[in-house]
Amino acid sequence: MCLALPCRIVELLPGEQARIEMAGVGKEVSLALVDDVAVGDYVLVHVGYALTRLDPEEAEKTLALFAELGEVALLETDAGCA
Repeated sequence: MCLALPCRIVELLPGEQARIEMAGVGKEVSLALVDDVAVGDYVLVHVGYALTRLDPEEAEKTLALFAELGEVALLETDAGCA
């Protein structure tokens, strides 16, 4: 299964590259597949490529759901170890 994640652009770099950030983790990705992005925009990232620009509100909702799922997984793991 493949998963693309919403990430915020924190810096535009030379050569159609950008630095993105998600949950405190930064990474360099290619912007070759998207046009007209700016610092602060959210993009959908898969295997090092930004695929499309996202609506900021929808990106925030998706990230909140991922965070919630992570919390549930931690609770289930902790409960299983008790």
